[in-house]
Amino acid sequence: MKILYLETSSKNCSVAISDNGKLLCVSEEVSDNYKQSESLHTFAEWALEGAGISIKEIQAVSLGKGPGSYTGLRIGASSAKGFCYGLKIPLVAINSLETMIEPFLAQNYDYVIPMVDARRMEVYTAVYDGETGKELSQTEAKILDETSFEEFKDKKVLFVGDGAKKAQEILQLPNAEFNESIYPSAQYLVKKTLEKIENKEFEDIAYFEPFYLKDFHGVKKKKSTDS
Repeated sequence: MKILYLETSSKNCSVAISDNGKLLCVSEEVSDNYKQSESLHTFAEWALEGAGISIKEIQAVSLGKGPGSYTGLRIGASSAKGFCYGLKIPLVAINSLETMIEPFLAQNYDYVIPMVDARRMEVYTAVYDGETGKELSQTEAKILDETSFEEFKDKKVLFVGDGAKKAQEILQLPNAEFNESIYPSAQYLVKKTLEKIENKEFEDIAYFEPFYLKDFHGVKKKKSTDS
């Protein structure tokens, strides 16, 4: 089964393709300018070319559904729906935080905690078992302070993601490690996607919405004060 994967929830615009569980190609770039609107379809074309298959051969689309950048998530969801409508294929959606922990499982960490930078001292985060990847606490928007995660002070914990930089500055956890260079990536959607397809856990394409976690806060324009 040939699957197209899209992950646009962060600064990493990421596309991957697999065939029967084997990763064929990844095309991605981390940019501070959030280039998803410019790059996503180009990356999809590159990934298809690199995998040596045509778009008509794709049998399902998997999307990193968030949490993360509101605009990035909307772009990813719109593209995923477009592919699914056009090709008449199913849509699978995976929590983007789960793609961040995949490379670090079974590496002697008690817990792996992904952190996506939100605003100020806030992060999107969840706690996962470091061995199995099982979710131990639900995804939440969490405001960090000196007492955050203190229940893990005697555990070996790895914090990953661009929100880990904030955490490292204030958390009082002597055994913790921090890796701020990790972003959600389409290449780590494969395992969870195959599980969902096996269980026929597909999204309703017409009504699917990304996992925003919080309401969008736009910048209000000041009213003119013409006298």
